[in-house]
Amino acid sequence: MVSMSVGFGSEDSTEKTSIVTGETFSGRMRAADEAPPALVVLLGPQGYVGKQFPLTLSEYIIGRAIDCSIQLDDRSVSRSHARLIVMGHEVNIIDLGSANKTVVNGQIIPPMTPHRLKNNDQIKAGNVILKFLEKGNIEAVTNRELNEKADKDALTGVHTKGALLERAPELIKRSEILSEDLSLIVLDIDFFKKINDQFGHPAGDYVLKTMAEVISTKVVRSHDFFARYGGEEFVILLSGTSLRSAAEVAERIRVTIESTKFEFEGKTMSVKVSLGVVARRPNESDWDLFFKRGDEVLYQSKQNGRNRVTVGN
Repeated sequence: MVSMSVGFGSEDSTEKTSIVTGETFSGRMRAADEAPPALVVLLGPQGYVGKQFPLTLSEYIIGRAIDCSIQLDDRSVSRSHARLIVMGHEVNIIDLGSANKTVVNGQIIPPMTPHRLKNNDQIKAGNVILKFLEKGNIEAVTNRELNEKADKDALTGVHTKGALLERAPELIKRSEILSEDLSLIVLDIDFFKKINDQFGHPAGDYVLKTMAEVISTKVVRSHDFFARYGGEEFVILLSGTSLRSAAEVAERIRVTIESTKFEFEGKTMSVKVSLGVVARRPNESDWDLFFKRGDEVLYQSKQNGRNRVTVGN
């Protein structure tokens, strides 16, 4: 195996050197070659800084409107602020007559006039500042990996509570503006402490990981938001899904988990879940209250015997 030593500076003998295997280095370079152009938020509203938008389509609209392909929830950004045209390695930005202008590297670009972006260009849309990374930029790979690491639970691979708290208000706002259904499933593993006590914590970790994998692969759709809220409690947000449909999804989860064989180090464990289901009410815009209703309905399932789905009003 070939190793590569990458060091910085030559005078200070205490300076550390990073050792990267040839295979790892080659793999990262291949990943960089395949990385699409991207925009990274450098300055913006809470929850946006560091967010990366890979540019894999031929056209994008940057704006404040909820239906924009790159939506920036900041009042200084026009509803439809600018358009991006992607043609292979070339990306052009066009200001759409925005109120606060589109600025590239300190220069205002004229409305409705294409401006070709170069690597590391800084784009200012209202008060939001983004950086453009051209196709094949290794920074796009590094930034994506950091975002994924922060957003994904290390054990189960589903979203973290932090990612949920960032995403949930966005989905609630989308539901409000588009008058779109939004449902919530809160689920909890029944008698999880007994599993840990009887079989050990490694077995408990196995149950958490396997359950999340089963739900992710067999039930949850690609556009649903599945997160670990903490311990053995999980949350699923289902956009465009009525209360009745969400209840059917919850029952499918319950049946699927109950019928799944959980075997760890030769020992078989019986795993069941309790679930609570609620839908966003008209004018309900507070995530904490929405989640509280779901959690209370889950508690009813546990109080009424567990291994069941309870649907709230």
